Amino acid sequence: MKIYDISQEVFGCCVYPGDPAPEKKVLSSTEKGDVCNLTAFSMCAHNGTHVDAPFHFFGDGKTVDGVDLENFVGMAYVAGHSGIVTGEDAAKMLENARRQNAEAAGRILIKGDAVVSPEAAKVFASEGLLLLGNESQTVGPKNTPMEVHLILLGAGVVLLEGIRLAAVPEGVYLLSAAPLNLSGADGSPCRAVLIDTEK
Repeated sequence: MKIYDISQEVFGCCVYPGDPAPEKKVLSSTEKGDVCNLTAFSMCAHNGTHVDAPFHFFGDGKTVDGVDLENFVGMAYVAGHSGIVTGEDAAKMLENARRQNAEAAGRILIKGDAVVSPEAAKVFASEGLLLLGNESQTVGPKNTPMEVHLILLGAGVVLLEGIRLAAVPEGVYLLSAAPLNLSGADGSPCRAVLIDTEK
């Protein structure tokens, strides 16, 4: 078994423009004579590697604590792509995933500098995807991400953004990307890993 950590380190992570960056505060330190080391931190729910729940764009959508954990944990397919992901590209990713593992076709992780187009989002949404992951801090074009979010989150597809897949070959893996149990939140940081159960 081989485990790939596909998460960013929190305090040095990428931050979407305009979002507050994570901050760390040392509350006590054994070096200073305190009985233990104790850290407090603050961060935006969408810093670094994180998930988007439908509530991120829909006031009546599911919050992160209301999304079934099945969306975040299960077989997934890593598909490499660079540039715009077209509807045809999305269909091919799903076909390749199904050919290798039917369950993995429900969770697609896109490896590379890829941008999901509205057409691709519609294909993914129409296929009942549980989760779509990407390496960017936002799915869709960075300057106009709303349309793609509305299509996917509106169809109940949760998003796993800011993952790191450079060291992961294309193929099928067991994904574990459960969010923190944040009541009423629109998203959450997570520690995402992929497990190659064949190694």
